[in-house]
Amino acid sequence: MKKILPFCLFLLTGIAVKAQDTDEYIAEHVEYAQGLMRDHKIPASIILAVAIHESASGNSKIAQHLNNHFGVKGPNNSAEIRSSYRDYLNADESYSHFVEIMETREPFNNLFKKYDQYDYKGWAYGIRSCGYARSRTWANQVIGLIKKYELYQYDERPEGYEEPVYASPVSRHSRSKRTTKTYTVKPGDNLSTIAKKKGTTVKKLMQKNGIKKANLKPGQKLKF
Repeated sequence: MKKILPFCLFLLTGIAVKAQDTDEYIAEHVEYAQGLMRDHKIPASIILAVAIHESASGNSKIAQHLNNHFGVKGPNNSAEIRSSYRDYLNADESYSHFVEIMETREPFNNLFKKYDQYDYKGWAYGIRSCGYARSRTWANQVIGLIKKYELYQYDERPEGYEEPVYASPVSRHSRSKRTTKTYTVKPGDNLSTIAKKKGTTVKKLMQKNGIKKANLKPGQKLKF
């Protein structure tokens, strides 16, 4: 996640400008994000959270100089900064292009069939899995912003709407690492008896533990 810049942004003009905070950023862009949501059925919370994340609440260089709020790469005509990111006439154009990318590019366009305009978690995980960001924690960071600033309140959810429950891909990965099982070799043990106890084979035990010889030592730990 990009870091928020210092209290003052020093633009090329040399004039110090107060950095915009996140609440101000939301107030400035929420109406346009909701309009996009109503027209295209993608959560306003997702639009806002991705923009906050990718533009540091409008304070990043590409947001300041290129009106690029979503980290979209492409050509630009800026004489102020050298960048691989594309430029826009204004922030609204950047917002509209993000939604256009979701609608017209594969595999993002398949997300509209999977998730409704109220399911911000599904959208966050879906956008991440479609390759929008490399970071494994990107979706959780976006979801964290939605919860912190209560952006879901702008999704116009119907009364009684129940959020689908998702297991975070990162959490699943971490859980699988924590539950790796081991066995401590006891006197008189051999690979054959251990394999029978643990419902596996000698070959699998040797492969998983990088064992080339069948000799074991008491106290040795084996993965299975």
